Amino acid sequence: MKYLIIFISLIYFNSAFASGHLSKKDKEATLKCAGLYYANSMIPQGTLELNKIVHSIASKKFLTSYLIKAGLKEDVVNSELNKSVDALYGKPYDEKKTGDCDKFINKLIPESKVEIDKLVRSGIY
Repeated sequence: MKYLIIFISLIYFNSAFASGHLSKKDKEATLKCAGLYYANSMIPQGTLELNKIVHSIASKKFLTSYLIKAGLKEDVVNSELNKSVDALYGKPYDEKKTGDCDKFINKLIPESKVEIDKLVRSGIY
């Protein structure tokens, strides 16, 4: 009985912490992507297709929540996003960087594409 309780506890704690573990490198890359999406979302609609702006808003929202759930403090996330926006604001939409971020995030976070698409379709960004 004692071993059963230990076994169940190990399974529970491993599954609870597995999804929240990101390496420092992955956290930094995810923050950069979130910052890129945030900057993209500020590009005027007349100069960028609406679907790209909406995708960027939804992706930024999803990643911000994900990073906070992964253990980053909200103030740190917001500060890093603001740094990215300061560096990227006013620059044209970068199709390659955005595509690279999409691929990276979809590979890093299982079901991220589905969750981002849900946000896009919901209209709640």
